[in-house]
Amino acid sequence: MAPVLNDGVELILERLAGNRCKAYIAGGAVRDMVSQKRPSDVDIVTNASLAEIQKIFKDQHVRTVGKSFHLCLVNGIEVATLRGRPSDFPESDLEKRDLTVNSMAWDPVTGSVIDPFSGQQDLEQGIIRFTRDGDSRILEDPLRMVRACRFVSQLKGRLAPETFDAIQRHGDLAGTRVAKERIRGEILKAMGHDRPSLFFNTLQETGLLKAVFPCLARLVDLDGGPYHGETVFEHCMIVGDSLSPRRPLLRLAGFLHDAGKFEAAVEKEGRLTFHGHEEFREEIVADLERLKFSNQEIDYIDAVIRVHMRPLTGETTPKAARRILVLLERHGVTYREFMRIRIADMGGNLAKRPYTLGDIRVRLNKLLAEIRRNGGGGFSVRDLAVSGKDVMALLNIPQGPAVGRVMNRLFDRVLDDPALNTRVELEALVLSLGPGEEPGGNGEADPG
Repeated sequence: MAPVLNDGVELILERLAGNRCKAYIAGGAVRDMVSQKRPSDVDIVTNASLAEIQKIFKDQHVRTVGKSFHLCLVNGIEVATLRGRPSDFPESDLEKRDLTVNSMAWDPVTGSVIDPFSGQQDLEQGIIRFTRDGDSRILEDPLRMVRACRFVSQLKGRLAPETFDAIQRHGDLAGTRVAKERIRGEILKAMGHDRPSLFFNTLQETGLLKAVFPCLARLVDLDGGPYHGETVFEHCMIVGDSLSPRRPLLRLAGFLHDAGKFEAAVEKEGRLTFHGHEEFREEIVADLERLKFSNQEIDYIDAVIRVHMRPLTGETTPKAARRILVLLERHGVTYREFMRIRIADMGGNLAKRPYTLGDIRVRLNKLLAEIRRNGGGGFSVRDLAVSGKDVMALLNIPQGPAVGRVMNRLFDRVLDDPALNTRVELEALVLSLGPGEEPGGNGEADPG
């Protein structure tokens, strides 16, 4: 059951042992090892002091990090120095760790697992439990409440009753004593698990979701309306789970895509409707900003939500398909991402059947046909065969808003008939406007 160690880890363990220092692999690497998985990251804990580590590895790159206790990076590998009682090391270190499944160590000398808090048993039973006293673990670092919920998702398990109760007692600390970027990190890690919905559902059950994602928490009891067989929250959970863990931001957009239905909800003739819900994104963006997602990340998630309702069926005309592609390019969403969110959205509606492979192929071909017709290029004003400078020269007008309006007018005509996108055709169209004539339109091509 010994882990496969790289040369860097073996060097650290051998040198520490050679200098009569105890050293163990601890934490997530041991959890993975016990689960018969290859450890992704290896952390080492030792009873050597910081000064001793610096001396032992003086010929290596050593950097000190951490605030609450000393942590070294030796050639980029984490080496934690003694915390707790030296007399019963490593148990005194393990008891300070967050969860029992992370409070195990592996002894490279004996090849045995040190498991003073029954982490292996909890791992086998899928129980997420704070190590020793849950109140103490939370007060040391309130982020551990969010981590415990994420581990429910990672291990497909459940919170131990005493851990659930401890989180409920201290849940308010998640909103006041945790750096928001650390919560963001846990959210993105959850997107890499098989079922992130377990993370969000556990946050909801413990009362933490209101502090983490208020825009999601308010959806829990919101009826999905007459065209859905599930609540809006349940729908978002199904959609998010069905998207790929390899695309964490697209997946997060899936979990958030219908959060605007809370503001959009209107009852008409006894029916609940959510017309234009994709336009109600202020609260979603506010949550993402508060959680310190980057502007680029927020823009992407916002764009996916904005375009996810664009209809695409077997009856979609070539012109409508081109307008969908224009909308996608304008918001920085690829046609593949659009198709993925549309497929997931349909699959998350329990009142309707999901798309068949044939349904997907028909819709995809609608977009691919227009992409091929456009020579594989983009769908924006930049792809016109004439430029703004050409318009200025042809109409003898200065640079300004009028040039943009002409260009958008041309682009709108090319969307209707791609064959017009030649220099000769567009120059003729510009000249047909007449000297100084103000073109119609609102200055922006209608996305569809």
